[in-house]
Amino acid sequence: MHQKANYYAEDLINTRILDKVGAYSKYTEVLPVEDIINGMLDWVRVIDHNGVIIYANKAMQDDFDYPIIGKKCYEVFCQKEPCDNCISKMVSTDGETHEKEEKFSDRYFSVKSSPIKDRNGDVIAVVEVLRDITNEKILNQKLMLKNKQLKDDINIAKKIQMSFLPTKLKQDKVNFSFIYNPCEELGGDFLDIFMIDEDHMGLYIADVAGHGITASLLTVFLRSSFNRTTLSPSVALTELYNEFNEVGFDANLYITVFYAILDFKNNIITYANAGHSTCPIVFNDTRFEILRSPGLPICNWSEKTNYPEKRSELFKNDRVFFCTDGIIEARNSNDEQFGEERLLKILTSKKESPDIVLNNIICEACEFMGKECTNCSFDDDITMVLLEIK
Repeated sequence: MHQKANYYAEDLINTRILDKVGAYSKYTEVLPVEDIINGMLDWVRVIDHNGVIIYANKAMQDDFDYPIIGKKCYEVFCQKEPCDNCISKMVSTDGETHEKEEKFSDRYFSVKSSPIKDRNGDVIAVVEVLRDITNEKILNQKLMLKNKQLKDDINIAKKIQMSFLPTKLKQDKVNFSFIYNPCEELGGDFLDIFMIDEDHMGLYIADVAGHGITASLLTVFLRSSFNRTTLSPSVALTELYNEFNEVGFDANLYITVFYAILDFKNNIITYANAGHSTCPIVFNDTRFEILRSPGLPICNWSEKTNYPEKRSELFKNDRVFFCTDGIIEARNSNDEQFGEERLLKILTSKKESPDIVLNNIICEACEFMGKECTNCSFDDDITMVLLEIK
């Protein structure tokens, strides 16, 4: 009986394939359809309405040590019950093709079940192609494990990076607020605010080339190498430049840094710039000053460099604003930049507290990009600091 069923299944398969090949059916005269199916490395089997295998190609029969024709489709895999998600039953019921992944013993298969229909369109059997995807599955599992390990490492690196950010300073001469919003889990921007002594506060803002792990490691280098004791911004940046070159970073890696020291005793801000493109501003109701200063980024493009220092007076109620270029270069759907003018208008329009002003900047930039303020993402790191002299 199984021999007849086998012949019947072969005729069905031959008929279905001949229907598909159409004009190319002449090639079956020299290359029979059965030889094509038996030449496949994938397993091919035909199952009747009762779940009995009535045909199996050579690849499938050779992989089993016992006859499988006449057995239930699940019995050949040493199962006592049909699969919970039996797609051959689905095919018999709705006449549509279904796919799934299934594990049999220690092997994984991609299973595709399709209907075999008679000329009236009624499903009379199901043909299944089982492709062994064990190697791909194991490789994918290894990749997922590596990916999890990488994410765990990134989370640790993120915690370390965030721990380097400034906290509220216990001193009564300045109010400040900052926003640090990396566009990825690890940012390439960085900032630090610290007291050098009772009368001097240091503040630098930096932008590292790129994003991700490499950029975050450069921020760690910056934080650990920066001289937080000198009262000269020029000396601090020159020492950082020299140490960067001693390490021997690649030529495509660099850091832009703007460093300022606020002298509260003499009401002076002293600053130097290592290639930072967005220069800070000092402003109040009657004053507006851009702290411009030239200087090469922290890089290995030149053996030596120097960072000229500049000074400016500070007055009560002065505000000092630092940022990286992310907020200025935020773009809307028309590819327009948020720009400096919009930024300056927000900064100078109201005398609200520094934290409220910075949040207003974020919200207006999000609105400019057509996004909700509460769920807004940027294409670049966003880092801003606003100080107010008491």
